[in-house]
Amino acid sequence: MALQPIQSIHNGAHTVQPIPVVLNGRTLEPNRRMPLNLDWVDQVRVNTSAVERRAATHVARRTVKKDTQVAWLLRAIACMDLTTLSGDDSVERVKRLCAKARNPLQRHLVEGLGIEELHLTVGAVCVYHAFVETAVKALEGSDIPVAAVSAGFPHGLSPLTARMEEIHRSVEAGAQEIDIVITRAHVFGGEWQALYDEVAAFKEACGPHAHMKAILGTGDLMTLRNVARASWVAMMAGADFIKTSTGKESVNATLPVSLVMVRCIREYAERTGMAVGFKPAGGIRTAKQSLDWLALMKDELGRPWLEPSLFRFGASGMLGDIERQLEHHLTGHYSATYRHPIA
Repeated sequence: MALQPIQSIHNGAHTVQPIPVVLNGRTLEPNRRMPLNLDWVDQVRVNTSAVERRAATHVARRTVKKDTQVAWLLRAIACMDLTTLSGDDSVERVKRLCAKARNPLQRHLVEGLGIEELHLTVGAVCVYHAFVETAVKALEGSDIPVAAVSAGFPHGLSPLTARMEEIHRSVEAGAQEIDIVITRAHVFGGEWQALYDEVAAFKEACGPHAHMKAILGTGDLMTLRNVARASWVAMMAGADFIKTSTGKESVNATLPVSLVMVRCIREYAERTGMAVGFKPAGGIRTAKQSLDWLALMKDELGRPWLEPSLFRFGASGMLGDIERQLEHHLTGHYSATYRHPIA
């Protein structure tokens, strides 16, 4: 089954033709905090075998070729959070990353594909708090938002007041998106009110303008039911996005986990009329994997979730492989990996 080409492409902070957020004929509103409904949490059930079978067949039945593949790979770039979260990060590395965010494809690829008028950029640049001001300055005039990992990233074990203060500082420094980390122990102990209160406090700390992505740390949560219940609580607490992983866990984004989370998003939208975004992060390194996740979003949630306003990849290493695939499309040959540095 071939995927259909995508017509609109991300241009700065918006699309040329905005896509209404509609699910099953119902126009959705942005998510906002609602009271915690413990009945919804208790009712969550996940058939693990069925989820794994669905994920396996999803990968096996998709083929994307030629110009259609190019369109979907460009969409993957538009939905990418270009990220550097290493212990040896530096100001110069962040500046190089921002330059790549402004021009994610080399000039000869842009000209060869004839996409100059798209002004293609990535969805955001994601850095530690220490580099927010550097990234904001480097991206000035581009409309590319800066995302900061916060709230005790990656473990989320520092005191709550310290985590909230870190969010405040990142927003004051110019971050427009905040990726927070939940306390996984709340999930293990079934402490749903505590988890709800924590995520709600983080959302409040983000203020009225910064979007918040709630990182669940799915590789640590042990069961798909835990993943689903944590997803529901984070959404009810007001998260704009739910995100799989920090990228630091031993197991990061997988298709079965992603399938569970996007179906929670779908059911939540059907019950509340509110839309929540999704971000898989960690372990997504190839162009082929980007197509798998984009197809999952299209199948499960529909066209609006192919926009950077509702879908992001946390997968910087994937950009180099996408460039190699696009070069192969133009020339019939694969270029060496070192020709496509990220930062």
